[in-house]
This record gives sequence, C-alpha cells and structure tokens, in this order.
Amino acid sequence: MAAIKRREFFTLLGGAAAWPAAARAQQPAPPVVGFLHQGSEQPSNQPMDGFRRGLWEAGFVEGQHVTLQFRWANGEYDRLPALAAELLRAQPSVLAAALLPAARAAKAATTTIPVVFITGSDPVETGLVTSLNRPTENVTGVSLFTVPLIAKRLELLHEVVPGASAVAVLVNPSNPNAESNEQGIEAAAKAMQLRIEFIRASSERDFEAAFATLARQRTGALIVSADGFFAARREHLVALATRHAVPTMYFQREFAAAGGLISYGARSSDMYRHAGIYTGRILKGAKPADLPVLQPTRLELVINLKAARALGLTVPSSLLARADEVIE
Repeated sequence: MAAIKRREFFTLLGGAAAWPAAARAQQPAPPVVGFLHQGSEQPSNQPMDGFRRGLWEAGFVEGQHVTLQFRWANGEYDRLPALAAELLRAQPSVLAAALLPAARAAKAATTTIPVVFITGSDPVETGLVTSLNRPTENVTGVSLFTVPLIAKRLELLHEVVPGASAVAVLVNPSNPNAESNEQGIEAAAKAMQLRIEFIRASSERDFEAAFATLARQRTGALIVSADGFFAARREHLVALATRHAVPTMYFQREFAAAGGLISYGARSSDMYRHAGIYTGRILKGAKPADLPVLQPTRLELVINLKAARALGLTVPSSLLARADEVIE
C-alpha cells in the first residue's frame, strides 16, 4: 500500500511539474513586427536601439512580448517590394518602414496590416497619407520634413564659410525626395545669392567621382542632403570630405561625431523611438487612422571644432553659443 501511495505521489509530482510546461506551450506566440529598411544593418545601430526603446516604453520587450523581423535593402531600392513581401509572409501585426522608399514599398504591399513609417519627406506630398492629423487607413508614422530644414542648413554653413560664393550639394537621384530637396535648396540659395552645384551619387562607387567633380568645380563648401543611403555610409563620406578639405554640412549628429564639420537636424534615434511607441500602441489596439503623423520638435546643431581647425576655419562665437554640442 505504501508503495502504491509512493507511486501515486510521484505521479502527482510529475503531473504538477508537467502542468506549467503544458500551460506555457498553450500560451500564444508573441506578435511579430516586421521592419523594412532601405539601408544596411550597422554594428552599432542607435536608431534601431531607439525603436526598441519606444517599444519598451509602450510595454513591449523584444524576445518576450514581441518578435522583430528585419529586412535590409542595403541601398538597393528596387529590392524593397520583394523584401516587403517576405515580411508579409511572417504575418506581422505591424509593419514598420524606414525611410521613404521603404515606406512606399510597405504601403504598396498591404492595405490591411498597420504600417508605421519613418521619413524625412512630407508624407502628404509623397502620397503616404492624405492628412497629417487623420492619416490614411492603415498608415501613420513620423516625419522630419527635411525640405524646410535645407534653408537653415545652408544658412548655418554660410556662417562658417562666409566667403563661399558657391555651394555643392550631394544628392541621391534614386531617392524619391531628390527632386523636392533640389528645388528647396535652389530656392534657399537664390534668396542668399549663392550659386548651387549638384553632384549625384546613388551607389558607394559614385563617391570618388562625385568628390573629384567637386574638386574640379572648386566650390567652397558642400551640403550632404538627408538620405538614408548616405547615413549608412557616413564614415566614408566624412573621410572623403576630410581628404579633399571641403567644409561640409551634414543632416545628423553622427556625421559630426565621426569627424564631420557641422550637422543640423533631429536625432534619428528620437524619430525611431517615436515610431516604436506608435508600433506599441497599435499592438495594444490603436488604429493608425487615430494616430496623427508625428513631427520631431527637437533639432540640434553640432559643431566639430577639431574639423574646423583642420580646415583652417574660425567658427563665429555667436554660432558656437547657439550650438547644442561642440566637439573639441
């Protein structure tokens, strides 16, 4: 009898040990968030850390409450539709996309799955939404509106290099916002009585030729237009600007931190963080049409004095006083 009771006891123990495992097995799998990016994955990817932080602030920890799946186009924009289709096969609850070419591909891929975009362009002008306050159907996100910032970047660069009568602008012709960016900077340059020369690069192989053209034109300064392809290759671009001794304005702090002269724009990690928060809110049941397109309000001016000294430039004290960060 004792033996039977002992066997019954161990059977009960075994059942008690197995029950939690069975219960865990029956728990639903965490939702999938697909992330389509036009650029390339970086060893240290602060923007994506910002996205994860936004998810965390909304109550979702990667690997516990949500699964992230990424597809990177590495600057090859024609691959984006196929990559979007791959992500849809994973049945994501939300599809995030950065930047404009990826956002367009994500929107074209689905009319039912919520899409959260990150873009520097006007999302109404580029067709992502019909209204900023009441976005279209399944699409919302974060926009920096880079075109209005172009004039400010030109103005700041001219304060650093007041003797430059001509400024070159590096643009990526493969980016859908290239034309609007060119028009914006031409208007700003005309108002300042400056001559603008455009140099174009849509692959990393084009960089050397672009800077060679810059040297032949002997323009006094350069603006690197806001583009995810350029952001992913900032080390290369900063190195070329340093080698050719070209005073250059960039659109992200990371360029100045890598040795570039000056940058003005929003922190990309902040934009991704807001997109992560929106993604979390949608996972909790919010509808994209009820989430207005967000616009970052914090813009930062970063000046690298070491780069200025190497170029033989004296940065006006008035400009240094307005800088959010000065890198010595």
